[in-house]
Amino acid sequence: MTRAVLAQTNCGRSADSCGTGGVGAPERLPSTMARLRHVALIVDAADPYDRKIISGVGAYVKEVGNWSLYVETDPLEKLPDLRRWQAHGIIADFDDRKVAAVVRGLGIPVVGVGGGYGWYDPATGIPYFASDNEQIARLAAEHLLDRGFRRLAYYGYPRTRTNGWSEDRARAFKQRAAEAGIECSIYTGRRETARKWRDLQQGLTAWLRSLRTPVGLMGCNDAGARHVLEACRTIGARVPEDVALIGVDNDETICDLTSPPLSSVEQGARRMGYEAAALLDRLISRRKPSQLRFVIEPEGVVVRRSTDTLAIEDPDVALAVRFIRDRACEGITVYDVVRQVAVSRSTLENRFKTVMGRTIHAEIERVRIERAKELIAQTVLPLKQVAAQAGFKYVQYLTKLFRLRLGQTPGEFRNHARR
Repeated sequence: MTRAVLAQTNCGRSADSCGTGGVGAPERLPSTMARLRHVALIVDAADPYDRKIISGVGAYVKEVGNWSLYVETDPLEKLPDLRRWQAHGIIADFDDRKVAAVVRGLGIPVVGVGGGYGWYDPATGIPYFASDNEQIARLAAEHLLDRGFRRLAYYGYPRTRTNGWSEDRARAFKQRAAEAGIECSIYTGRRETARKWRDLQQGLTAWLRSLRTPVGLMGCNDAGARHVLEACRTIGARVPEDVALIGVDNDETICDLTSPPLSSVEQGARRMGYEAAALLDRLISRRKPSQLRFVIEPEGVVVRRSTDTLAIEDPDVALAVRFIRDRACEGITVYDVVRQVAVSRSTLENRFKTVMGRTIHAEIERVRIERAKELIAQTVLPLKQVAAQAGFKYVQYLTKLFRLRLGQTPGEFRNHARR
């Protein structure tokens, strides 16, 4: 007997809707008037990435209140009996060849989700949501560069039909390192079973021993980063002092239980699920999609202990960076930084720019903007209070910097974060 979960909801819509903008807002019909829609969600519930997609779909379902959702929890029994269960639409992960083959010929609306590879075929006309692997890698690289690392490394998987995203991330990560004028080592490990764990670790530890430290290292995902963490422990490399480590997926089960806890890129899988559900709703209503391929940007880096370090050899620059990151939101100026370090302004400016690739003033503004982004995304504080808490005297200047650096206003950033 199948172990499917059938979730029928008739709840009201959330007052704080996350469906504004994006692919499309949900159908605004009262649940008593809307026709019940039977939708199958065919993903791997054991995979952390897919679980977040499920969470995003669930948020949409709660909002519209007229979906009966089929979610199969057994990866070997993903597909419902479509001869008996008449679905109005399907959201499917095309990493499974069997699933891809079946859903293509059903004659009902289908939306694909995933990392951008697998058995998805754009010739079918099925809309597809993919992760932005280039931006994921660049976010990770920026995070490590901001901590002063002048050597980077990337650990990935060998290419298969479904994991081309690992190569995409490696390529973008190396490109960002080249733009910063620093070296980047890439190691392609082996996706071995647990029985061959020792073979995997031998190759990985040999590569880690060859790296000059300190080094900032990106794992292609959280599972890969965990492999690196275990290899570091084997060879006695300290994390984050010798190897600062960041993964992808923000799988809290892995990230919070590793020692030290793992920093990770949150790649937007929840938003992907929500947007995919919103689009499917429109397709069921016989509205044509505006495009077939949608790319979901990553949400940001969740910082934990594995990257909580500064790899800056110049002690004066390291002191300046630490002071800025501790006090930037208190309204400090370049003069305050120079006085703290106790060297001439011209000397510190030159050495700071050589090490960090930007001026002292630019670093102060960067830290303030990051704090403002956190406050805007995670609170409902008015912009005047956000500006004050982030160290800006004027809201107008904060808005100007957001437009200049992010290409959007603080209000647009808040709306995007809520989606």
